[in-house]
Amino acid sequence: MMNKFQQYLLNYLVILDEAGNAITGGSPHETISSRAYKAWQAGRHWGCILCRLLDWIEKDHCKIASESVISTDAVIPDGR
Repeated sequence: MMNKFQQYLLNYLVILDEAGNAITGGSPHETISSRAYKAWQAGRHWGCILCRLLDWIEKDHCKIASESVISTDAVIPDGR
């Protein structure tokens, strides 16, 4: 269980992640990891590379991230 500071820090990191995704044309409600998973599934090389790197931190990180997101407002959609 996280204490309040840890939860605050995690929330802050997620919002930075979502902002980075929005700046690059993705949905502001989706993390870069989730977007990378969709790109990987669509055969985009960058998604495969990023997901493999993130697997070193957490196994199946991109897949797990993609399962918790609903994003249909991307300017540059991936995986469709």
